[in-house]
Amino acid sequence: MKKITFLLSLILSTMAYGQLVTNGDFQTGTAAPWYGNAANVVDLGGGAFANQANVTAVGNAFNVNLSQVVNLTSGNTYELSFVAFTDSVTNSRSLIVGLGQAGAPWTALTTTSILTPDPQTFTYQFTINYGDAVNDRVIFDMGAALGFVFIDDVSVVQVVSTCNNGVQDGNETGVDCGGSCPPCLPSPTVAAPAQPNRPAADVISIFSDSYAPIATLNYSGEDGQPSNDNTFNTSWCPGATTLVQVQGNNTNKVTGLGCEGVAFFAGRFNATGFTRFHIDIWTPISTQDKVFSFKFSNWNNTTGETNAYEYTATNANTLPSGAQGTWITIDIPFSTPTFNCINTPPGNACPSVSDFTQFVITSNLGTVYYDNLYLHKNTVLSTNDLETLNARIYPNPATNLLNIESEISIEKVSVYNILGLEVISKSPNAELVTLDVSSLQVGVYIVKTSINGNVSSTRFIKE
Repeated sequence: MKKITFLLSLILSTMAYGQLVTNGDFQTGTAAPWYGNAANVVDLGGGAFANQANVTAVGNAFNVNLSQVVNLTSGNTYELSFVAFTDSVTNSRSLIVGLGQAGAPWTALTTTSILTPDPQTFTYQFTINYGDAVNDRVIFDMGAALGFVFIDDVSVVQVVSTCNNGVQDGNETGVDCGGSCPPCLPSPTVAAPAQPNRPAADVISIFSDSYAPIATLNYSGEDGQPSNDNTFNTSWCPGATTLVQVQGNNTNKVTGLGCEGVAFFAGRFNATGFTRFHIDIWTPISTQDKVFSFKFSNWNNTTGETNAYEYTATNANTLPSGAQGTWITIDIPFSTPTFNCINTPPGNACPSVSDFTQFVITSNLGTVYYDNLYLHKNTVLSTNDLETLNARIYPNPATNLLNIESEISIEKVSVYNILGLEVISKSPNAELVTLDVSSLQVGVYIVKTSINGNVSSTRFIKE
């Protein structure tokens, strides 16, 4: 009587989600751990067993019952599946089935199955909504109708959608998308626009390959507590931020915006004198009637926000309608009235930019890629400055050795990884510097070169 297709389905479900019922096929020849006055295992012949009950007097459905205790969690969805049939004399009868509490107040989620002499596989899903204070059970109540009830191949498994488990499984073509899940959204194939060669002292970078960041970046900290580094995905504003590569360029991808909070306790900074704000964003979502907002939180050397600087990009200003699928550059004055200054609590100076400690992005775009998040003074090393430096770096990309050459003595060379950590530093006072980069991990690095009092920042790729 066991059906091969049903067993295969059961095995797959067990592997994926865990079978919660014991002895659901009754092949032990005994009922345990099933209980109730309808617990009665019979041999159907051919090595097949099932539970059999015969109701001879109609009463309350629960008067004749078969149950088993299972461990369910409130809020989760479970699939109850079983095979059932009656005899040819009874011909047709009802059976109440479901999941519920194994003790008072006996709350249950049930439905009714109609049995015929032909074995049928019944499958139902129930979302537990009655809490976890009382143990749970599988319920078969059969006292409300006359006749035989045969039950076999009982299965209870948790239903976990492959569309929201963070893994590419099932028939998905991407993580939680494609196949029977929502279509996969496109992603950028071109890196964010290259940034100008700005003087290092004129940039405060929060996230960019082009400029050394203000502090070590940490993409896994979620506790929201003061730390020794920047924290993306803070608990108080937990956007799902991941670091991705676009043409070899580090890019932040935020899904579920929402809200993303960045805390830089080790990099709290004074933004006085910085005149512009810059960020590049890319979204697959239509920008029509959407907003993209960001805020700097000023703590004024205290333990909490005293005032804030905020800006909202809309279709009316810097968020073009229909710009999805392309990089959108927002580079705006870092001053009022472009930015709105929030004075909280009353009595605090506004505007004040002396102690920025947090940065927040809020948007209804859903999925956003961003890069080149920084403040600057709208200065760029001029062509004359570059000619004066007259330096070149080669080979780029580099595997083992990296050369920095200039017609003027090089005073200092520092190499920073994308986390803002200085990994190499030399003060050669020579026109040619050769750096051993063989021990560096593959990735993008920033080389800062000091020549004749001027500092240039250049990217190189370690292969």
